[in-house]
Amino acid sequence: MKLYKLLQGIILELDNQYLRLSQDWNLLTNRDNLFHYLMTIVKTADKLTKEEASQLLKLELKAPVGQQEVWAAGVTYMRSREARMEESKESGGADFYDKVYEAERPELFFKAMPHSVAGHGQEVYIRRDSTWNVPEPELTLFINSAGEIQGYTIGNDVSSRSIEGENPLYLPQAKVYEKSAALGPCLYVPEEKIDPGTNIEMTIRRNGSIVFRENVSISRMKRLHKELAAYLFRESEFPHGVFLMTGTCIVPPPDFTLQPDDRVDISIDKIGLLSNPVGYRRSKYPNL
Repeated sequence: MKLYKLLQGIILELDNQYLRLSQDWNLLTNRDNLFHYLMTIVKTADKLTKEEASQLLKLELKAPVGQQEVWAAGVTYMRSREARMEESKESGGADFYDKVYEAERPELFFKAMPHSVAGHGQEVYIRRDSTWNVPEPELTLFINSAGEIQGYTIGNDVSSRSIEGENPLYLPQAKVYEKSAALGPCLYVPEEKIDPGTNIEMTIRRNGSIVFRENVSISRMKRLHKELAAYLFRESEFPHGVFLMTGTCIVPPPDFTLQPDDRVDISIDKIGLLSNPVGYRRSKYPNL
């Protein structure tokens, strides 16, 4: 089943039925056995027609985030390892990515606060002080406060490869800024864990034409989802749960960089489509 967060309320989609929930997003999602709880409240929820649901989703859809932080894992696929080594070879930092791919401890880093996350249809930003900006399509876990994976969504970990490649210590500036993360369109809550054969596809359009398209199976990921969650919770607490992007295996070629007005479409089997136009942040401090 799928949970869509609205400006007011929540839509639950189950077997082509649409139900309106009035519960608080944080209280609803941060519980054990989320799937089974949702199944118990289906009979008492207000039903919507497909037309009513479509209209609400068109006008009120938000990123599926309440008070949850967004974190990310890096270098979890061989292709990501190769790309990071390539971008960092001039700075002498390539060995770091090779070592972390083989290490027992994964790379985990903070990505975004809830207010800076873009939802489906909302603009993501690229940095003006970067010459090489890319989207990174990622299966994203929703983990409750007890450290249990309860659902999944689509993530776009927008990144500056020129800044990260200049020096690995610049990673926060390359990764963490306003609207550098997008999540959506929903929180997918299956009865069983997601199928390893699940496909991710990313398409980038410029002036209406496709300039990049690629797809990959999440089975090519080196790390286990439970492994990443366990490391994230080793010394951290998340009272409302947390989102964890799991890394990417889809990397545009070195001569590609995002431009304003591009559109990035990311689809994952059974979850749906996350689509975001690209732009620059409207600075409140134009002289900086």
